[in-house]
Amino acid sequence: MPITSPISSAPATKDWVPAAKVGVWAVLLAPIAILADRIFLFGQFTGGDFVDDPVELIQHWTGTASMIVLLLTLAITPFRLLSGINKVQRFRRLLGLFSFLYASLHVFSYFIFDQRMQLGPIAEDVLERNWILVGFLAWVLLIPLAVTSTSGWIRRMGGKRWNRLHKLIYPAGGLIVLHFLWQTKVLETEPLVYTAVLLVLFIARWWVRR
Repeated sequence: MPITSPISSAPATKDWVPAAKVGVWAVLLAPIAILADRIFLFGQFTGGDFVDDPVELIQHWTGTASMIVLLLTLAITPFRLLSGINKVQRFRRLLGLFSFLYASLHVFSYFIFDQRMQLGPIAEDVLERNWILVGFLAWVLLIPLAVTSTSGWIRRMGGKRWNRLHKLIYPAGGLIVLHFLWQTKVLETEPLVYTAVLLVLFIARWWVRR
C-alpha cells in the first residue's frame, strides 16, 4: 500500500488576494464612474438628478472619496494586528495611491476651475483661508508617500527610513479630516463621523502598538 506524504497530500492554500484586488479596484474606481454618470449621463445609471453645478460636485465627490479611502488605508494596520490576517497589508499601497489620486483630482479641480491656474490668487486664497491651507498641506504630505510607494524606493531608502517617512500619513489624515470639518459652515453630522472614525483609528493604532 503506497504511503502518501502528509506534505504532498495537504491541499494548497489558495491566495485570495488577487481576486479580492479586482473587487477593491472596482470599488475604488466607482466614484469616478458615478461622477461621469452624474455629469455626462445625468444619473441614468445611479439615479441622480440633473447637476446644476458639476464643479461643486466634482470637488465634493473627489474630496470625500480621498478622505474615506485614506481612513481605510489607516485602518489596514490595526485590522491586521487585531485579526492576524496579514495579507490585508497587501492592499495598503493600492488604497494609499487611490487616496492620493482623489486628493489630486480635488486639488486640481480647485486650481483649474476656481482659480484658473493663476498662482497669485491661489497663494493668496491658501494663506487667507485656514480650511484651504490645511487641505493643501495634507495633499503636500501625501506627495512623497505616493512617489516612494514602490518596492524600488523601499530598497533605496531602507526599511526604517521608508517607514519613518510613511508615518506622514497620520498627520495627513488629521489635516484632511480637519479640512472637511472646517469647510462646513454649519456643524453637521458627516464631518463629526469622520472625525470620530479617525480618533478611533488613532486609538486602535496606539493600543495595538503599546
